[in-house]
Amino acid sequence: MWKADQLLNRLYEEAVEAHREAAEAESREGRRLQLKSELASAIGSFESNPGHEPVVLERVQCDGYTRERVELSATPGLSFAAYVLIPDGAKSGQLPGVLAVHGHGYGSREIVGLLPDGAEDHGEPNIHQHFAVQLAKRGMVVIAPDVVGFGERRLDADLQENPDAPSSCYRLSTQLMMLGKTLTGLRTAEVLEALNHLAGRPEVDAARIGAMGFSGGALISYVAAALDERIKAVVLTGFTNTFKESIFAVHHCIDNYTPGLLAHAELPELIGLIAPRPLFLESGQNDPIFPVEGFKKAAAELQAIYEREGVPGQLQSDIFPGVHEISGRVSYNWLRETLSI
Repeated sequence: MWKADQLLNRLYEEAVEAHREAAEAESREGRRLQLKSELASAIGSFESNPGHEPVVLERVQCDGYTRERVELSATPGLSFAAYVLIPDGAKSGQLPGVLAVHGHGYGSREIVGLLPDGAEDHGEPNIHQHFAVQLAKRGMVVIAPDVVGFGERRLDADLQENPDAPSSCYRLSTQLMMLGKTLTGLRTAEVLEALNHLAGRPEVDAARIGAMGFSGGALISYVAAALDERIKAVVLTGFTNTFKESIFAVHHCIDNYTPGLLAHAELPELIGLIAPRPLFLESGQNDPIFPVEGFKKAAAELQAIYEREGVPGQLQSDIFPGVHEISGRVSYNWLRETLSI
């Protein structure tokens, strides 16, 4: 055969069979520890920046909450901004906290009710549904970090070629991969630094912190939660699937691909590293890039993982009438109630 279709299919099936054999040969806990180690190794690591002190950039009173913007840093020579939404009346150490991680778009402003230029967005929200605001209005302190490669964090090299470049994912991904690192690794490092800041804030009960991510933000959220058990509950929307039925079947941004990761596990088993902590999966019935049939297959595999952990009720899901977007019709309140326990 001159074409490689059959080769790719065979390699995938061989990888999946190797996963099954490895799972059967190891104890459940041994398999989990091994996968966590392989995941951390696959995404790569970055030098930490423990000496950086957060800088408050602005503080604005909004309807029912205060919007603060802080500058943080996860690795030397690179800083990032994050919005923190603090419900009115917050008292020391009493409120749950949430990491809110956006997907492709114009950055964290898109989920905190702002336009790309920082002005208030009074129109109908887009696919991100201003979801950080929705969580803050339900009584949670929310941190929304600016994910590198979007909005204000696009590379100068990309903006010089095209001032309207939608992202810098390609240049960041390819160059980091050539250096033995990944864009997922950098983004996860920054989200975990945002977690450090959130956990240390006086309004937040550090024992009640969750995460909610949409699309590429859900990718970062699941990795962060898999690697850091301070995240006690997770909502993944517009992402959960199998590699085979999503990023292998549909054209996706290169930031979804981590070299060598499928040699260790398919996506549902990797997401399953969050177990036995509470997990909510959300998908649009007509999502064109994370198809619902792949979502259903992944959700069934995750249900089996949670059943093996003895906590089947800790996994919930919702397929809503919609496309690649956030719904929140069940997940917002689920996260509030889960973190209020």
